[in-house]
Amino acid sequence: MKTKSLKKDKVNIITLGCSKNMVDSEVLSGQLKANEIDVVHENKKLDHNIVVVNTCGFIDKAKEESINTILDQVELKRRGKLDKVYVTGCLSERYRNNLEEEIPEVDAFFGTMELPLMLKQFNADYKTELVGERLLATPKHYAYLKISEGCNRTCAFCAIPLMRGQHISKPIEELVKEAEGLVRKGVKEIMLIAQELTYYGLDIYKKRMLPDLLNRLADVKGLEWIRLHYAYPSKFPLEILDVMRQRSNICNYLDMPLQHAANNMLKAMKRQITREEMEDLVQAIRETVPGICLRTTLIAGFPGETQDDVEELKTFLNKQRFDRVGIFTYSHEEGTSAFSLPDTIPSEEKERRAQEIMEVQQEISFELNEQKTGKVFKTLIDKKEAGRYLGRTEFDSVEVDNEVVIQSPGKLNIGDFYNVKITKAYDYDLEGEII
Repeated sequence: MKTKSLKKDKVNIITLGCSKNMVDSEVLSGQLKANEIDVVHENKKLDHNIVVVNTCGFIDKAKEESINTILDQVELKRRGKLDKVYVTGCLSERYRNNLEEEIPEVDAFFGTMELPLMLKQFNADYKTELVGERLLATPKHYAYLKISEGCNRTCAFCAIPLMRGQHISKPIEELVKEAEGLVRKGVKEIMLIAQELTYYGLDIYKKRMLPDLLNRLADVKGLEWIRLHYAYPSKFPLEILDVMRQRSNICNYLDMPLQHAANNMLKAMKRQITREEMEDLVQAIRETVPGICLRTTLIAGFPGETQDDVEELKTFLNKQRFDRVGIFTYSHEEGTSAFSLPDTIPSEEKERRAQEIMEVQQEISFELNEQKTGKVFKTLIDKKEAGRYLGRTEFDSVEVDNEVVIQSPGKLNIGDFYNVKITKAYDYDLEGEII
């Protein structure tokens, strides 16, 4: 028996992909800790002997990163630096048989809903009383709150339902209890995440219950910011906006992926909405919540897309002037309905189109940021880096949006709010000073 295996096990969890994966890793950590197993996220000390890689299988680049990470960990195991390598998450759910064949050195593969099975590898029990308990991998002042699992939508490009299954909402009481627990740990901001927020409640309450959930969460004492991510535009429940306007701790921020603006593309993508309907929706949102920050994501290079479609998308962006835009290049995914369409646009051309679209948004972003100069915003301090503080306003989510760079002669507390006057604007960031 190797000397290393006589030591107490220490598990390192490596999380790839989206914030929903992050929450899964935090739940796994909480369960392991409750079973008195030493666990860390993204361990820099390298004093662990077991690794769990929580993979992403969303698009080609994410799959490649996941596989490379697994291979890196398997190499460490081969060199005697690790005792065990386990793999979970979306890639494992979708390609388990292939992975088991291609990378037999991995000790076990698990799907997205097999946490109790994974815990058995550690001789640990799944503790149902720990529902909502997590070991946070984020800084202690913010956390993600996953309100549902899976998705019932049938978007042509998306493989998520293949990996995460059908939509399952978490009960309101459970989510409120989880939010209260997060606040007790020091969390001041929660970001609501799901594959599709607006569908929340249809399965267990037989009606859309996101407005009710928002009101209940807004009542949680000590919760200063609630942020909404991933709202589907088709049949968007406008009553969400009434709650957002009425409750001061719900950020005037909405992340609503639109994917495209050309009607032929929207139809091919099976988005169940037209450009005209999207424009009416954006107008209604802005009229109901003046000053709201709208974030969207787009896809470049979907099968059949022409340069005319790209031009239409650019025109749409110039007209709608979204505060935040992210863009993906189309990835041809087995099992999706778009997989039957010829993927004839070269990857270089997809990248070129994405860049062309983002150049339009870059200019819009700079102009909108310039309008903030001289104004004062409540700002949450996230971290100190290279002698300066980095914070966010209510109009910015973690990692994907603008940061406010603050040079402060005095000490600022990470995780506290300050009033910051914006002194300078950049394409995607702001500079400011404490008032």
